[in-house]
Amino acid sequence: MASKKETKITAEPGRQEFFITREFDAPRELVFKAFTDPELLKQWYGCRDFAMKFDKYVPGEGGSYRYIHTDPSGNDYAFHGVIHEVTAPERIIQTFEFEGLPERGHVVMETIMFEPLPGGRTKLTGQSVFRSVADRDGMLKSGVERGASESHERLDELLAAGF
Repeated sequence: MASKKETKITAEPGRQEFFITREFDAPRELVFKAFTDPELLKQWYGCRDFAMKFDKYVPGEGGSYRYIHTDPSGNDYAFHGVIHEVTAPERIIQTFEFEGLPERGHVVMETIMFEPLPGGRTKLTGQSVFRSVADRDGMLKSGVERGASESHERLDELLAAGF
């Protein structure tokens, strides 16, 4: 039986974090692979009408990444981070920073957990911790809900196709 597909963002007032949760009808090993393989990431990560390319992707602990999303008008949005932990297929811990802010240093610490569920399904829980409540609120206002929801819909399609 298929689960109800809904990406949920939980952000408590006054806290420097938010959580993103979603269930997938696929084993956690496959969901985890889709989060750690750059060729797969390019196919689902980001808003549906944006293109994605990697400038750099060095997987594993101590690795790093830099990618660019391009919107339909040709505007580029670059992001980068450092990978702190990869425990397959359970957890990824990494930083995330948007390069379009007027000053550097607005780094987010992300922990992504992959929990096995009955029936070969997976629960994804992502925790993003920000430098300040203002940074967190800025991210919430930037369209993260659309980006997360559309990304997860695209990931569902990729998983259903058996990538």
